Amino acid sequence: MPSIFQPNLLVGKVAFVTGGGSGIGAGIARRLAEQGAKVALCGRTQEKLDAVAAEIRAAGGQCHTAACDVRQYAALEGAIEGAVAALGGLDILVNSAAGNFLAPAAQLSANGFRSVVDIDLCGTFNACRAAFKHLAAARGVVVSITAGQAHVPMPLQCHAGAAKAGIEKLTRDLALEWGPSGIRVVSVSPGPIEGTEGMSRLGGDDPKRMTKRVPLGRFGRIDEIADAVLYLVSPAASYVTGACLVVDGGTELIGAGPFLDLMSG
Repeated sequence: MPSIFQPNLLVGKVAFVTGGGSGIGAGIARRLAEQGAKVALCGRTQEKLDAVAAEIRAAGGQCHTAACDVRQYAALEGAIEGAVAALGGLDILVNSAAGNFLAPAAQLSANGFRSVVDIDLCGTFNACRAAFKHLAAARGVVVSITAGQAHVPMPLQCHAGAAKAGIEKLTRDLALEWGPSGIRVVSVSPGPIEGTEGMSRLGGDDPKRMTKRVPLGRFGRIDEIADAVLYLVSPAASYVTGACLVVDGGTELIGAGPFLDLMSG
């Protein structure tokens, strides 16, 4: 859907989006490019990055891609340095790379737990750390994508909950430390968003029944998350840091309900 914001909010800005090859990350990248930002996409699959980049370029935007794994600091640092060289700087970092699956804690392997924490939490730190000097030079902003599992105890999600809670604590700590450098650090917590890998993995055999557990009675859209990010990186949010913007249709208000449904079959 078209953005509800006035056009050209981000002309002259450069954004780096991890997990930019699909889902919410790709939607955010498209929205930032629509608003005039030069966008760099990072992800593990070059073909997916190329497809999103082609859409952005076809719409008149400028896009750079770098295939790498956010768990590998040196590779990610190289990707950020390459984007800065190609696009002329770095003003916005969006941490959207994530991994998740349903698993009872008693059956979750140590490697499975570690994998999600490494991608979500360590990958977020890696990107923030690698981007710091550029963001400080630009007095830029970091937006990390988290989830309701950070706030609400949920079954089958101890790995994701630990990772996302860590991201939110990291967000607040970095906002405190990096504020004097002019860097704002915030997060966005999406609810159930249609058309995403997360919904296909976590929605169960009948994901539509989850709409009954959403106070607004529907799933969210990727463009609604992209617009939340756009607000946070825009001048309208210039005094917002250390905060988490929950965009979930009220899902957190009813607690672990959807996942309790999955446990009960």
